[in-house]
Amino acid sequence: MAEEPIPTTQAIALVSAPAPYVLAIDIGSGSTRGCLYDAYARPIKKHLVKAEHAFIEAADGTAEVDADQMVREVGEVIDGALKGIDPGLVKAVVMDTFASSLVCVDAEGDALTPCITYADSRSSEHLAKLRSQLDEDEVHQRTGTRLHTSYHPPRLLWLQDEFPEVFAKTAKFLSLGEYVYAKLAGIEGAATSTMAWAGILNRHTCELDEELLAAVGVDRSRFAPVVDPSEPITDVSAEALRRWPALEGAAWFPAVPDGYASNIGVGASTPSVAAMSAATSGAIRVIVDGTPDVLPTGLWAYRVSKTQSIVGGALNDVGRVTLWLQSTLAPLTYEQIDEVFRAAPSEGTPLVLPFLTGERATGWAGDARAVLTGVSSASGPRELWRGAVEGIAISYARVFEQLLEVAPGIRSVIASGGVTSAYPGFMHPVAQALGFPVEVVQVKRVTMRGAAALALSVLQAEHPLATIPQTSLTEPDAAQGDYYDDLRRRFENVYQGVIAK
Repeated sequence: MAEEPIPTTQAIALVSAPAPYVLAIDIGSGSTRGCLYDAYARPIKKHLVKAEHAFIEAADGTAEVDADQMVREVGEVIDGALKGIDPGLVKAVVMDTFASSLVCVDAEGDALTPCITYADSRSSEHLAKLRSQLDEDEVHQRTGTRLHTSYHPPRLLWLQDEFPEVFAKTAKFLSLGEYVYAKLAGIEGAATSTMAWAGILNRHTCELDEELLAAVGVDRSRFAPVVDPSEPITDVSAEALRRWPALEGAAWFPAVPDGYASNIGVGASTPSVAAMSAATSGAIRVIVDGTPDVLPTGLWAYRVSKTQSIVGGALNDVGRVTLWLQSTLAPLTYEQIDEVFRAAPSEGTPLVLPFLTGERATGWAGDARAVLTGVSSASGPRELWRGAVEGIAISYARVFEQLLEVAPGIRSVIASGGVTSAYPGFMHPVAQALGFPVEVVQVKRVTMRGAAALALSVLQAEHPLATIPQTSLTEPDAAQGDYYDDLRRRFENVYQGVIAK
């Protein structure tokens, strides 16, 4: 008898969905989602719930969100996703969140601060102090992360100086996912990848980096135990089981960063496939065995387990740039923007460094801000949009160039995210800047799907996952090579002036 074909990622009705079921939760920059997935990591119809939120941002670098609001949102999302599900049918709960978050928690487990997000740059002065006191190259090679405002070390110093009473009362420094789990289910434990994305995990030992913690004056006891993806937690609070009887006996997987889940969600789980995300922020990442012996200066290498790492670089501002342009300087229709992205390059296009909330990879200038230059009386909304997308494309290319040093066997780049679906032409300048074909996958909610797939890989390691539908490639045009080479040179010249300030 012939084997049944493996299904695609299309949503399926509960009555036809094979068990085991996984409840996946995704806390992103703009919303919280929850959905049930079947044994193939397919979303189950009528069991998807969404709640929207927004970061609180200010000119001083503030970028935070109410941690208790997130707890309430996740609780309500779980309520909705489990509606009508009988006890014991859900075998796992898994969560991903935006990475590099920090919540200070007191001895009773209550939040003393909002959730400080990856985009918060208020610790920039303390970052400068750390960079003057420590050998950043050594820190980078040990932890896989540069010293930057998106990581814990400068934030911890900033909290000590600016909020000494809060710092003294803090019993635990938690990520947002840890805090939500603790409040809703009484769970303690931080995923290996979460601690790596916080910039405090030694990538060679998979333990917290004692030298770095000593430098910022924080003891290891103020962090949760590190838990590998293969070690889910089953000891949850009675209150959680009373609220959600469908989760009786379920394994709770510690929350992981969205970047890790996104790679798995698009099928980029081997060293030959790189994942490019284009949402509010962006990144290019590849999962490798072990960890690189030597890491290029512009990249990070986060341990995701005892056996693998994810290597790449992130951009703070991708979709954030498009939202800003649309609401301020250059409102255009989606059709007009798509035409701009697909058009041939023009010599009169303004040059844009797209650092609205600071730069991460490759230069890690946390206090950098956007630059718009080369504007003339002929520059209108179309020219501003074109300049912005070219600046984003060059930012991606700077990451990809170093990524190839670590993973020279990359054979494909798979892109996903809200920007790719909102602006189908977005990948034209990006592929050109990379000099590499890019394939956009049309899989809904890839990050949440990746979290579900991660749990399923532990629950049933030999069971296949749904296949991802193939889409056409966006190929670079050799005729545009000289333009993009010159654009890269101009970008670098202006960039050097920005970071020199």
